[in-house]
Amino acid sequence: MTTYSFDPPKTPSIEIAGSNARFPVRRVYCVGRNYADHAREMGGDPNREPPFFFGKPADAVVAAQGTIAYPPLTSDLHHEIELVIAISGRGLNIPESEALSHVWGYAVGVDLTRRDLQAEAKKLGRPWDWAKGFDQSGPVSAIRPASEIGHPSAGKIWLSVNGEIRQQGDLRDMIWPVESIVSYVSQSIELMPGDVIFTGTPAGVGALQRGDRVSGGVEGVGEFEFVVGNAAA
Repeated sequence: MTTYSFDPPKTPSIEIAGSNARFPVRRVYCVGRNYADHAREMGGDPNREPPFFFGKPADAVVAAQGTIAYPPLTSDLHHEIELVIAISGRGLNIPESEALSHVWGYAVGVDLTRRDLQAEAKKLGRPWDWAKGFDQSGPVSAIRPASEIGHPSAGKIWLSVNGEIRQQGDLRDMIWPVESIVSYVSQSIELMPGDVIFTGTPAGVGALQRGDRVSGGVEGVGEFEFVVGNAAA
């Protein structure tokens, strides 16, 4: 029996729709600029740039409900609505033709970003960790099993702030669809059960303020709503 010097932290997990079971989170990968309009919005060229990835800590994933704390060290917190892939199959160098068999289900997530810290990191050629990987930076809705909803390749994706639409697009606009993303990630690391992949965001990202009510969803996958609160104690 393994003895630890202190009690290990609880395993981060995501609610599964219609079930008392939960999906344990191992690692979180995020695709950058996977919608052409957002790539242009951020100064990129969707016709030339290959996919790139960054990560969040597993415990940055929290339920997209209730109150999400406005983080410290920023005055420019941005929302980025995304389809989220939940992986259940282990695989390295997965062909696109087999990629969907490694997907357990799908959820809706928000990649919260300290945009001012990201801009500074870009300017200095530094990593994005402080901009992307802070506490509660990955609110996620309940996961819907692929066995129930299939593998969405089209459908509305949207985010509203205080009832006003900020982001709106369609999954069919993704530059790299789900099977391409899963295959591409597996060429660099071995995907394992519990891995979660944020698939990129459409145009319209913008700032959030304390007290904002944020809602959104992906057609056929799920919806969410949370309030931006004060900084965590």
